[in-house]
Amino acid sequence: MIRFLGIASAFVLIVSGVAHAQGKPDAFPSRTVRIIVGNAPGGGTDTVARLVAAQLTERWKSAVVVENRAGATGRIAMDSVAQATPDGYMLLLGSNALVISMALKKIPYDIRKVYDPIVQMTTQSYLLVEHPSVPGTTVKELIAIAKSKPGALNHGTAGNGSMAHLGMSLFDVLSGTNITHIPYKGGGPAMTDLLSGRTQVLLGPAVSVIPYVRSGRLKLLAVSSEKRLASMPDLPTIAESGVPGYELSNTYGLFAPAGTPAAVILAINHETNQVIRAPEFVAKLAADGVDAAPPNTPAEYRNSIERDFQKWDKFFKTPGLDLESFTGG
Repeated sequence: MIRFLGIASAFVLIVSGVAHAQGKPDAFPSRTVRIIVGNAPGGGTDTVARLVAAQLTERWKSAVVVENRAGATGRIAMDSVAQATPDGYMLLLGSNALVISMALKKIPYDIRKVYDPIVQMTTQSYLLVEHPSVPGTTVKELIAIAKSKPGALNHGTAGNGSMAHLGMSLFDVLSGTNITHIPYKGGGPAMTDLLSGRTQVLLGPAVSVIPYVRSGRLKLLAVSSEKRLASMPDLPTIAESGVPGYELSNTYGLFAPAGTPAAVILAINHETNQVIRAPEFVAKLAADGVDAAPPNTPAEYRNSIERDFQKWDKFFKTPGLDLESFTGG
């Protein structure tokens, strides 16, 4: 009998060991979780990371900290997480820049293979505005003016390869226009020249442009998202205003090193979905013109990334497109 019990105990230990080896985690988290951000403190990525980290810390009763590893256009942060132990304790907060960098071949690896997507947290659309000196108040009128005087209209952005640069280039390709790109060293100088009339068009986040729309210094034409904003139901999308197929948004999400146990991925996904649906989190994002993403699964987020990659990969193959302008060349 004693011998039988000993064999049974050994069997239980073996099964437990196999389960652990197959990725069944201990209680997660059991120590500090680090969210790596590839930008300096204070930017949009950093702000979202800190909001999420604070709420996860409260929910887990275990520390979640943000580490800023800026440099090399985000590569330092990306490489750190890609090479980390796949256990869920080092995560990357990434944006659409990951997908765009891959489509432009600015990074030497496929993010779909080196990272496991966990959860999309936010979506940010952009507003198309123009200086009051430009005649008309609709996208169709803007397109007509741009086509009648190719290159006469200018649009400013925060720099080559920025989301606004990509968005206006997509606008040109789909609408058949040629609005001249003026890159600046940041969004502030771009806005200054728009307000002065030195440039005429800008695609920018709501938090940056709405105050000037309300004061009458800028005219609001449309939103870049696929659907109208709930906060501005009367504002048409660019797609429905004369540019079919147009859509531009930036998303923030969490990624883990490839091979992280599925149970850990699901645990982080579940808790983060609870955070992003909380009214206080939604309100804080809304103040900056950012929407919390609907609850989503790792598979749904992975599919969204794949669709985004296919879209930009196709766009960057457009004949005559100056790819060097997006890479800083």
